[in-house]
Amino acid sequence: MARLEDKVALITGGESGIGLATARLFVVEGARVHLVGIDEGKLEAAVGELGAERASSIVADVTDEDAVARAVAAGVARHGRYDVLFSNAGISGAVAPIVDYPSDIFARTLAVHILGAFHVIKHGAPHVPDGGSIVITSSVTGLIGPPAFSAYVAAKHGQVGLMRTAAKELAARRIRVNTLHPGPTATPFQDDIEMRATGESQEEASRIFDGMIPLGRHTTPEEVAHAVLYLAADESAMVTSHTLSIDGGMSG
Repeated sequence: MARLEDKVALITGGESGIGLATARLFVVEGARVHLVGIDEGKLEAAVGELGAERASSIVADVTDEDAVARAVAAGVARHGRYDVLFSNAGISGAVAPIVDYPSDIFARTLAVHILGAFHVIKHGAPHVPDGGSIVITSSVTGLIGPPAFSAYVAAKHGQVGLMRTAAKELAARRIRVNTLHPGPTATPFQDDIEMRATGESQEEASRIFDGMIPLGRHTTPEEVAHAVLYLAADESAMVTSHTLSIDGGMSG
């Protein structure tokens, strides 16, 4: 039997990258998915690829609580519940030392990652049956502190704190809450970060970042998706309040 047979998952940031790779894997494993994102065209393309009988989508900015509440409700109306909440929406913020970092971008970065995950849990958890799973995409930077990324680092650390509180609050219902910590992952999102951080071409920037990873290469979105699958599936029934690294050894 498929590992997520008859399960329903909410995925924010579901129109591309890790979110879309996870949606593809979840559907293969028997789940139905409700994708939330900000790019309507990409969301529609994702539903077209995955199949309307297995996937639905809605546009929502996760920093907007009313929009998240509507998005959650739309998925419940379509699918009845959520067995998995995958809070995955994110932005990179600026690349600058703290003394030069724009305060509005700092605030926006924290809002997308921390407030966004908070909204997903606040409005989604009441629709998760006992024994369900909540996964938040943090980052290797949620475990370490590289320079020039203060907002992203603070936001990713903040998600860990939110996760740990949610894990305790939802333990009585056997709902697991965990954070995922990918290292550099081969996506356009990461390409943009690397080129801004190094001032180099995509190819050269990728090579430089490969050199920072003990295993010597970027993670793929599909590899991260398999980690999300583990945390979503019954095999992880006793895994909660955990920070799962998929970073090729960067945080070790």
